[in-house]
Amino acid sequence: MPNDNELVELARRASKFVTSQINIFFELCPATIIGITGSNGKSTTAALTAHLLRAGVDSRLRGNDKGKVWLSGNIGNEPLLTIVDQIKDDDIVVLELSSFQIEQLAQIQKAPQVALLTNLTPNHLDRYGTFTAYCDAKENIFKFQQADDNSPAVSIFNGEDEIGAEWFEKYRRDAGRMCIKFSPDDASEEIRKQFGLPGKANLANLAGAIAIARYFGIKDEQIKACLPEFKPLPHRLELVAEKNGVKWYNDSKATTSESAIASLEAFEQPVIIIAGGYDKGIAFDELGEKMAQKAKAAILIGQTAEKIGDAISKTQDTRLKTQVKLVKSLVEAVSFAGQLAVEGDVVLLSPACASYDMFDNFEHRGREFTKLVQEISH
Repeated sequence: MPNDNELVELARRASKFVTSQINIFFELCPATIIGITGSNGKSTTAALTAHLLRAGVDSRLRGNDKGKVWLSGNIGNEPLLTIVDQIKDDDIVVLELSSFQIEQLAQIQKAPQVALLTNLTPNHLDRYGTFTAYCDAKENIFKFQQADDNSPAVSIFNGEDEIGAEWFEKYRRDAGRMCIKFSPDDASEEIRKQFGLPGKANLANLAGAIAIARYFGIKDEQIKACLPEFKPLPHRLELVAEKNGVKWYNDSKATTSESAIASLEAFEQPVIIIAGGYDKGIAFDELGEKMAQKAKAAILIGQTAEKIGDAISKTQDTRLKTQVKLVKSLVEAVSFAGQLAVEGDVVLLSPACASYDMFDNFEHRGREFTKLVQEISH
């Protein structure tokens, strides 16, 4: 809900107290909070962070079985505000935080003691108008960090992200703050062998989680030992079926061009991509170029179908033969992909857009895709 929503404005004019779920949680939570934000990869990074912390944090910090690691965000689990009374002061909370939530926290000058930025690329321009305004909203996660009596504020940045690298330099000399920079190369070859998620973007997510785990004293041997047990989150490069030698991936959470590009780059096999959806006002030039280079076919749906199709046409080299097909529904898209796909192909739902033009949310879209794929005859 935007700040200028009519009902919110009415409440303010009536001098009513306006707050949010995340603000109340920060006021009540007694535990150390780790906040993870960014344009892409924050859900996976948050889940990986909680997984790594659970592997070793008890033995280092507690010496008993009382401590617990909690995880919450846009990942389908129970909001922690509903169980905040169960969280203890020696627990750790890992939170995925959106730009909207960070804006709300800024109103009460709150931020996580440990904060990580995965990356920043244009997103939610339908709300913010400019990339600068979007970045300003995200930066509040660092602006309002505070050290406590026992430890500094910890700010963690992706060194390969342009904005992240700038902010690392900006904040690293602040008193009472520890700044950490990470890159995909931080994961050793031995650790990578135990990590099942494809693509460089997921290595960056892993490196961010490792940076947090190492800060909390978890050893690489513990990280390596627990990674095979990590289960990828639904709707994030999730392999949902393999039929007649064709692999079908649900990447419905890819709601930006950059996340869809990262997913395309994760595969060496020919890719048939299903993309399109609600128009957030972002450009598709780079995505169109990547589809022209990497995709065997692009099947496009939703409000942005024509925009993405035009972006592919404008950048497509005459030597390349990416087939572009605009369809009216996800049902048609899956059916057409099934007709095109041959053994060795990948069919990838990676929309590069939000889902609100056709579905309730990205989970709804992902579930429908999975259902349609499973209904295809073997």
